[in-house]
Amino acid sequence: MTFTLAIVGRPNVGKSTLFNRLVGKKLALVDDQPGVTRDLREGEGRIADLRFTVIDSAGLEEATDDSLQGRMRRLTERAVEMADVCLFMIDARAGVLPADEVFADILRKKNANVILAANKGEGKAADATILEAYALGLGEPIRMSAEHGEGMGELMDVLRPIAEAHEEKAAADAPEIDVDVGEDDEDAPRIPTRAKPLQIAVVGRPNAGKSTLINKIIGEERLLTGPEAGITRDAISVQQDWGGVPMRIFDTAGMRKKAKVQEKLEKLSVSDGLRAVKFAEVVVVLLDVEIPFEQQDLRIADLAEREGRAVVVAINKWDVEDEKQTKLKELRESFERLLPQLRGAPLVTVSAKTGKGLDRLQQAIMRAHEVWNRRISTAQLNRWLTGMLEQHPPPAPGGKRIKMRYMTQVKTRPPAFVVMTSHPDLMPESYKRYLVNGLRVDFDMPGTPIRLYLRDQGDKNPYKDKKSSQPSRLSKHLKKGPS
Repeated sequence: MTFTLAIVGRPNVGKSTLFNRLVGKKLALVDDQPGVTRDLREGEGRIADLRFTVIDSAGLEEATDDSLQGRMRRLTERAVEMADVCLFMIDARAGVLPADEVFADILRKKNANVILAANKGEGKAADATILEAYALGLGEPIRMSAEHGEGMGELMDVLRPIAEAHEEKAAADAPEIDVDVGEDDEDAPRIPTRAKPLQIAVVGRPNAGKSTLINKIIGEERLLTGPEAGITRDAISVQQDWGGVPMRIFDTAGMRKKAKVQEKLEKLSVSDGLRAVKFAEVVVVLLDVEIPFEQQDLRIADLAEREGRAVVVAINKWDVEDEKQTKLKELRESFERLLPQLRGAPLVTVSAKTGKGLDRLQQAIMRAHEVWNRRISTAQLNRWLTGMLEQHPPPAPGGKRIKMRYMTQVKTRPPAFVVMTSHPDLMPESYKRYLVNGLRVDFDMPGTPIRLYLRDQGDKNPYKDKKSSQPSRLSKHLKKGPS
């Protein structure tokens, strides 16, 4: 998984020019007029063999109100919080301005990895600015010219150790998934340990209460709460024994509803949610009881299923709901209708504010994790397959009869099965869903992603394509002619 680099700085210092150079395309508008970039743009950056995700941001403005400039500033601050490393650009021709000093102080607080770059640094005129830049307290500045490509080698040298450290951390944090299994493997799930804790991602819309929930779980105000979460990406992972089980819990940026200036933020937040899902074994989709199952909620739940992670749906702010029984019935019906691929997944009501329902949430997480690790013997599967075929035989498209001969489990985390069959390419999706739904019900695997693969066993007739060395009795009779 690549690291994320956010390019930030005052308006018109050359951020978009550098972004275009790193991605190798003119994706961002460039103009001498400041303030051309108003949203966040994400692309795949490259310097030689170094690959990373690069984010172009709006110019840092000093406004903090709800004006356009204020909203642009909040977008940029969100990019800073979510990025693994920030490249802070100043204009070497203009020198270090008071606004640069203010923003340098902000960056030191919001991101541990900040690289200082003095852009437009070609020629002797920039020498004085390079010396001034040391006073910002961000280390040695990189002298560069985004327009002419100068300083790219120096930038690569600074980024490489960060990239290597990110790869090591990602490898250490990555969960064990798609685990191969054989007949000799134990049926029990792998037990979380302090060295390899159970990894949980809490995802959802802003103000759903994600950080409040995690703070309540760990018993301290570890994460800042509110609609504008002021946390760095390194701080969103907390480790805690919950109910006696070692867990690592990932908080994520809220996925915002689309708005004029915030469309790119929503995309970036979904990207942040994607990163958290990739590090998780169990994904808790936290919904607001007043506005449940928004498009963003459905998107991240579907993403978790496609990534093969166990899913638990938690309905927050249950303490303020008056018609609890009626509301719960509505929620269950909406869940079954909007997310049929997660049929049977746990749906738990909680209050992050009061802590009520957290014990049920912990039990649902453990249950989802156990099902995600489920192991079924080949003998059980083949007895089950025989019954399913008798109850509802597969179709015969084009008159070709499909024969399903043998079934076995090949992986866990999530459970994956292979069926040896004839004509697997002709099998309709509806029949595969019939088998998957049957597995869920008969082997008690609600909600977890199930992978079902069909493989062509081929024709196992040992006499096919073999010519008999002895003439048949009929051919002998024909040779003799009629008697």
